[in-house]
Amino acid sequence: LSRLYENRTGIKGMFLANKKIDNQVKTFITYNKGRDWSLLQAPNTDLRGNPVHCLLPYCSLHLHLKVSENPYTSGNIASRDTAPSIIVASGNIGTELSDKDISMFVSSDAGNTWRQIFEEEHSVLYLDQGGVLVAMKHTSLNLWVTVPLSVPDSVWCYLLLYAVSAVFCRVFGHFSHRSEWQLVKVDYKSIFDRRCEEEDYRPWQLHSQGEACIMGAKRIYRKRKSEKKCMQGKYAGAMTSEPCVCTEADFDCDYGYERHSNGQCLPAFWYNPSSLSKDCRLGQSYLNSTGYRKVVSNNCTDGVRERYTAKPQQCPGKAPQGLRIITSDGKLTAEQGHNVTFLVQLEEGDLQRSLIQVDFGDGIAMSYANLSSTEDGIKHIYQNVGIFRVTVMVENSLGSDNAVLYLHVTCPLEHVHLALPFVTTKNKEVNATAVLWPSQVGTLTYVWWFGNNTEPLITLEGSITFTFSVEGMNTITVQVSAGSTILQDTKTIAVYEQFQSLRLSFSPNLDDYNPDIPEWRRDISRVVKRALVEATGISSKHILVAVLPGLPSSAELFILPYRDATRENKRTSADLEQISERLIQKLNQNLVHFELKPGVRILVHAAHLTTAPLVDLTPSHSGSAMLMLLSVVFVGLAVFVIYKYLGFVGFSFLQKIPGLNIYAQMQNEKDQEMVSPVSQRESIPNIPQSELMSPEQLVDEKLEVQPIGK
Repeated sequence: LSRLYENRTGIKGMFLANKKIDNQVKTFITYNKGRDWSLLQAPNTDLRGNPVHCLLPYCSLHLHLKVSENPYTSGNIASRDTAPSIIVASGNIGTELSDKDISMFVSSDAGNTWRQIFEEEHSVLYLDQGGVLVAMKHTSLNLWVTVPLSVPDSVWCYLLLYAVSAVFCRVFGHFSHRSEWQLVKVDYKSIFDRRCEEEDYRPWQLHSQGEACIMGAKRIYRKRKSEKKCMQGKYAGAMTSEPCVCTEADFDCDYGYERHSNGQCLPAFWYNPSSLSKDCRLGQSYLNSTGYRKVVSNNCTDGVRERYTAKPQQCPGKAPQGLRIITSDGKLTAEQGHNVTFLVQLEEGDLQRSLIQVDFGDGIAMSYANLSSTEDGIKHIYQNVGIFRVTVMVENSLGSDNAVLYLHVTCPLEHVHLALPFVTTKNKEVNATAVLWPSQVGTLTYVWWFGNNTEPLITLEGSITFTFSVEGMNTITVQVSAGSTILQDTKTIAVYEQFQSLRLSFSPNLDDYNPDIPEWRRDISRVVKRALVEATGISSKHILVAVLPGLPSSAELFILPYRDATRENKRTSADLEQISERLIQKLNQNLVHFELKPGVRILVHAAHLTTAPLVDLTPSHSGSAMLMLLSVVFVGLAVFVIYKYLGFVGFSFLQKIPGLNIYAQMQNEKDQEMVSPVSQRESIPNIPQSELMSPEQLVDEKLEVQPIGK
């Protein structure tokens, strides 16, 4: 329906509608709230009395159904409940509704028949309860009055003020285009002889093409006789109304049913009439539809009403079907240690008369009886994270049904630490691991970003292996997504074709001030690097220091082949050997040290040296290697002798060292850490003092060479 008009004639169930059929808009009328629609019969003659040849259904009357939004003016169609039989509208005669050749038509029998009253469009006003119609031409705005006689008046106007019960109207306008605005009251009282009396009316029965029963009732109204020129005054309404016997025409198709070509209401293709309401339980009753329902507001009685009315029936017992289990919030995730509410629902069957068995997937199963899906549901708390298979079975004497739900139980992710080496060899595989706190948080997604790559690598595992083919400093970022939480960590790794690594140790008293947290290790690394640069004069670009986790305190010194800005002057392996020898020389001479606090001096020692890549891995060693070994041994012996009888100083933190922070002992913030000769992994075993080698054992031990790279 393109446009619907509810007729304001006081006739219940009467509507006019424009409907598009095969790209043609046609006007239809109904007297039973849309159950049946019919085309409008065109007038037999036109305004001049000439016959109109228009046969249904090929030709009919079509009306414009636009209603005015202004209560003081009319639209394309007008009617009043005080004049139940009169409808005035603009339209045309033909095969479809058109904006051309528009005329004005009036019906005095509620749309059954029509006659033409103007050849041009007019606005029509109702006065004297519909006993007077005032028509204003849209083009010239000439005012006309119809009683039903037409008496022309020559007032040019722009606005009309009137009352339906009155016999006058006020016109606001001007007599010509040059005249001033005028307010004119047009009073039609003089055209009436007197007030109407009972004998001035005749009975008129409402009908639809001869059918007297409209919406299940026969209604008789009184109409003023056409030859009488009296003023009506008050509207009396219908004289009589009596119900009709119900027929098939008083019933429409019920929900889920469609009217077929034979007039019967049959189930639609998508509707299953045997499916009962979910609330229909054994022992209760429901209304079993016959496929028909009485039209709303229809007043018919008896007749076929009993046959077409829905019948109450007892709800039969049914086997459970359409079982499903959901969470109360509709989500498939839950938080560890919090209540999860499960709802069990059935499309068919009675939950309250069935046995319900639920396995929560965490080793706990429960049975329930007399449970309703409208209640609070089934509550359960998961103590562990993971993906749990929740199964439910509903069973009664007629059968059973099963359903499964996969629930992801997580806990909040608090911290992410990316563990990977500080330095690696070019084209060598490197392992990166995302260490989480807490370690078990449920289903996770890892997003890895390497260097300047615009496309990330997405995995479900927290560890990956990769290689770098270009030397220099590279950044790696990992983002860990846990539900709606996303945390990330970024680390920098140095990539070189070759480098050397030297293990450093410290005075034993440093262990007393080691809180073993990442921030403390980063600050000590910067202090040691600065001490090495000051003692040796080597550029800081060649040195990378990383204090390792755990006790006793130790560090890794990396000697890097730094390339200058021109990328032409790059250190060779021989240059790295010279730098290493200078560093070891200064370390052996106890020239590398720093002051932890006033009165607390920390010496830095060389433990052992490794190179990367190493080509010769045979047991034989060159003279320079042996000399290096002896140097390391004697340095260790000297350190042992010097600090053997030193006491320990009270706890204080790095107050005099520039660039250092103050730390508290925060055990909860410790990372899970691992140690390799060239690793940023933050885990190292604690070695008891009794397991450390004595100076005599160091002399007898050979230099331990650790291959790094190819």
